[in-house]
Amino acid sequence: MNFFEVLWSIVAVFFVFAYLMLLFQIFVDLFRDDSTNGWVKAVWIFFLLFVPYITALVYVIARGRGMASRSARRASESQEQADAYIRRAAGSQSAAEQISSAKSLLDEGLITNDEFGRLKAKALA
Repeated sequence: MNFFEVLWSIVAVFFVFAYLMLLFQIFVDLFRDDSTNGWVKAVWIFFLLFVPYITALVYVIARGRGMASRSARRASESQEQADAYIRRAAGSQSAAEQISSAKSLLDEGLITNDEFGRLKAKALA
């Protein structure tokens, strides 16, 4: 193989992977779009399977802007959910609430005085 054959092979593989990534994005967008009817989704999928290149081009032209906005909305929703989870997991108790819950654990006999002292010091830190 000479240099140009290798270069052509690299370019061809690049375009195949780019096309596969585009198809994956189109399928993801189709299934995430709540406003599109199931029959319309089935027609898009049918044409994507039997006339793939033209259908992918038409889909990007016809629904590209909506595709980008749905993707951005989904990303912001995911970020909001992650932030909410982090706030919930980190706990938003004040030092007084943490000491109070540690005191109740001490009163119930679930922790020792040393453990209570460590929890109190950690809450006040």
